[in-house]
Amino acid sequence: MRLYYLYITKHYLKNFLAVLIGITMAFVSVNYFQNSFLLNDGFNNQILYIYYISHEALALLYPLALIFGAIMTKISLIKSNALGALYSFGYTKKDILLPFLVIALLTHLIFIYLHTTSFSYGNLNSKTIFKESNTQVIKENLFFKYNSSFVYVKKLDPIEKTIYDIKIFKIKNYKLISTISAKRAKFNGDLWVAKDVIIKTPIYMYSNLKYFTTQKSKTINTLNGYKPKMIDQIYQNQNLNIIDAYDSYQLLSTQKLDSYKMRSSIYTKTIFPLFAIFLIIIIFLKMPTYARFINISITISMALGSTFLMWGFLFALNQIGFGGTIAPEFTTILPIILLGIYALSVYIKVNKKI
Repeated sequence: MRLYYLYITKHYLKNFLAVLIGITMAFVSVNYFQNSFLLNDGFNNQILYIYYISHEALALLYPLALIFGAIMTKISLIKSNALGALYSFGYTKKDILLPFLVIALLTHLIFIYLHTTSFSYGNLNSKTIFKESNTQVIKENLFFKYNSSFVYVKKLDPIEKTIYDIKIFKIKNYKLISTISAKRAKFNGDLWVAKDVIIKTPIYMYSNLKYFTTQKSKTINTLNGYKPKMIDQIYQNQNLNIIDAYDSYQLLSTQKLDSYKMRSSIYTKTIFPLFAIFLIIIIFLKMPTYARFINISITISMALGSTFLMWGFLFALNQIGFGGTIAPEFTTILPIILLGIYALSVYIKVNKKI
């Protein structure tokens, strides 16, 4: 491996980690002081809350840290004339850019892996430490479709994986076939096991409802594939990791329901952060090479400002896609593709010589 590559990698990693730690600590500090009065007493609860909320901060801010770290590294190379020296040795702009792209891509892949684990549930886990944690986590009055049935859940506890007061209405040809009700259902890893079930079957005569027959069952299995966190995400806008989001997408597709939230959640964790790599290419190659050609303060301000504007614009589009107003393919994937095309054109057109 060439020495220039190691030299740039060392400086970029140092700046990237410094920025990431700094902005993460700022995010966590603000969040902690806003919610500290809600936390249960005990030093361990304070530490746990900071630990969980830092997961959310890292996932949100690492693309910005990649860009800011790249800007800081190039500015420091310009000010020390190291960049000019590297060019004088025959290295091109593309050669100098390569370490930045490798580090940014590897970081992105690491976070994609983290998003397949419990790392994605930092925000949800942090709420379990609140004094009123039950009211923060427990969801009430959920209504959703399951195969040919409609399900009403009075209360869902995703932590205990328990449903309280569930009613299932089976429909066929726009007629009620039966109703299944139970006071309690427990998730066993694949499906929900309802106990002390009451099944009511309507009896029709000449298309008119005459009466109900009632029977009891000790247990009944239902809601196959509906994991507690899936229900929480699908109907209450909580975040899922990539694996659970994909499983939810498949489940919703099977149920012929709109899956825009699941698709948006997957795109947010896999596609959206790519804007950082494309912005690094654009900013690095557009930024002047020598200190005498630029005003350092203005250049840094413009680079940071354009980064915030682009991030804010893309983040707003991403939230629109998550809300279902516009398909997430148009609000997340399409803008990233367009930005990538522009970054590629800048990369192709850049002169190999100064």
